[in-house]
Amino acid sequence: MTMSRRTLLAAGAALTAPLAMPALLPGTARAQEAWPNQPIRLVVPFSAGGPTDIPARLIAEELSKTLPQRVIVENRTGAGTVVGADAVAKAPKDGHTLLYTTIAQAAIRAIYPTLPFDPVKDFAPVAMVGTIPMLMMVNKDVPAKTLQELIELFRKNPGEFDYASTGNGAALHLASELFLKQAGGLKVNHIPYRGSAAAMPDLLNGTVAMMLDVANSALPFVQRGEVRGLAISSAERIPQLPDMPTFNEAGVPGYEAYTWHMVLAPAGTPQPIVQQLNEVINKVMAMDTVKARLADLTMTTRSDTTPQTAAKWLTDEIAKWEPIIKEAGIKAD
Repeated sequence: MTMSRRTLLAAGAALTAPLAMPALLPGTARAQEAWPNQPIRLVVPFSAGGPTDIPARLIAEELSKTLPQRVIVENRTGAGTVVGADAVAKAPKDGHTLLYTTIAQAAIRAIYPTLPFDPVKDFAPVAMVGTIPMLMMVNKDVPAKTLQELIELFRKNPGEFDYASTGNGAALHLASELFLKQAGGLKVNHIPYRGSAAAMPDLLNGTVAMMLDVANSALPFVQRGEVRGLAISSAERIPQLPDMPTFNEAGVPGYEAYTWHMVLAPAGTPQPIVQQLNEVINKVMAMDTVKARLADLTMTTRSDTTPQTAAKWLTDEIAKWEPIIKEAGIKAD
């Protein structure tokens, strides 16, 4: 029995037609949408090898062991932290681009009034990483053995002494201005440098009288007796300097200042992804090896924060530092 021409044509069409794709099962669709499904960029708006970059790389390394995708640190510097933060604010809202930031996020709006993003509305806080206190130091020839003696020296000689910072609007500049205000409105001249490594020689030779520096940078100079340490800016003393009083103990009630580290995602990142990120970061920050390595950098690690508590920390820090910036007239270089 022979097939008709019409039957042959129909059979040929069936053979050459594209195969219909079966509908994806719900479980398969969810698997395709699972996070993370590509490497995660952790944008650090500071230079490679610096005091912010080092903890970021340690955390990225441990996150890469925990997650099914690598976490890659990307240093994006420029205009303070504006360039790096802007890149994250405008990134896809899929949990694959994150910002590793510091107190700079709390100061940026007051220092750069024409930002291309909003430091609160355009970001979703994920988790706190930790806090690092600062050490108040003076040149060895300054005639002040205690913080109260230093305050009295500055009070009796307004405008006659200089203090160093790591740059206009940097954490150490803000913390110094907060000290001068809380100590009674002291008048001491600000000399900005490009980092503490540039400022330290002038503290050692007496060009500047005073400097607040992050504790991990300042410790060796204090421990070797090359400068005189007067107070630590945390609520409690630190193990490395058990005899060093806090500012509160030394006579400046309520004074606390830290540089802190936090992870942010672009606003609009799905809440389940933000929650997963929070949990995995907390897991890494609870590791004994991570805590020990960051303790060497005088960081008090946090492994108990939620996106909500991280958001409150950020808004509280903005409320703390923006008035200081405005009163002191701090502007970007």
